[in-house]
Amino acid sequence: MFVYEKKLQYPVKIKTPNPALAKFIVSQYGGPDGELGASMRYLSQRYSMPYPELKGLLTDIGTEELGHLEMVAAVLHQLTREMTPEEIKRAGFDTYFVDHTAGVYPTAASGFPWTAASMQVKGDVIADLNEDLAAEQKARVTYDNILRLSDDPDVNNVMRYLREREIVHYQRFGEALRRTLDKLNERNFYAINPSFDR
Repeated sequence: MFVYEKKLQYPVKIKTPNPALAKFIVSQYGGPDGELGASMRYLSQRYSMPYPELKGLLTDIGTEELGHLEMVAAVLHQLTREMTPEEIKRAGFDTYFVDHTAGVYPTAASGFPWTAASMQVKGDVIADLNEDLAAEQKARVTYDNILRLSDDPDVNNVMRYLREREIVHYQRFGEALRRTLDKLNERNFYAINPSFDR
């Protein structure tokens, strides 16, 4: 089903390693509003979507989020390459380093590892699309926060690209919800469950 191109959606070329920066960017890898959760959410929700165009949208965006996950991992890897023990300690990267060395591990900046409990799949078209809208906004805010804290132009270029994609996804999910509500209004009931038709 998937075809893998051996290139990133946007080039990642970080000149200066900076484990202190990696400490908070890791949230977009495995944090509660990160790319891992987004890809799993959308690729799971698509199965219960009642309309083929929604299944396609969730497949497309879920697949793109996997590409974003790869980009964030590339940023993390490049920020943490060739660290000395002194740099690790000075950056406060030591607690991560003890458990994962410089491996890319899905965790939040707060230290909590990724969990499926940070995402939702309800099986209801309206609930899931509203979840998706909120998820894209939360991811955008996280990118905003990273951009407020980062002074590395190589990192910021990648973060801006990813932030822009969150905005595009939000717009696509908004259009999908609007089309869905129009279809549901035509059928005169709130959700896909026929028991609400009474």
